[in-house]
Amino acid sequence: MKAKREYRDREEVEVAVLDALVDRNDDGMTVFEIRSRVDADIDELETALANLKDDGLISANEGDHRTLITPDEQVIPDPDEEVEEPSFVDKIIERLPL
Repeated sequence: MKAKREYRDREEVEVAVLDALVDRNDDGMTVFEIRSRVDADIDELETALANLKDDGLISANEGDHRTLITPDEQVIPDPDEEVEEPSFVDKIIERLPL
C-alpha cells in the first residue's frame, strides 16, 4: 500500500518512508526496519524522518523497550477509495527536470 497521492510530492526519501510506514501501519516500524526498506543513507533517513515529524505526518511511540514510528491517519489511504495509478506520461513527466 502507498501513501495518499497528495503526500507524494515530497522528497523521494520522505515518500519512500511514508510508503514503508503505510504498508505496516498497524505494527509501526523501528528506524532499523525503515532503513532496511528505504534506499537511503542514515543522514538522508534522519532528515526525512525529522521533516515528516515536523509536518505531523508520522509519530514516534516508545513501547516494549523500542521506539516504533507510525504514519498519521491522514496519510493512510481509505481501503474503499479507488487508487489511481499514474499513467505512463505522468511517470515520464515526474522524471523530467522541470
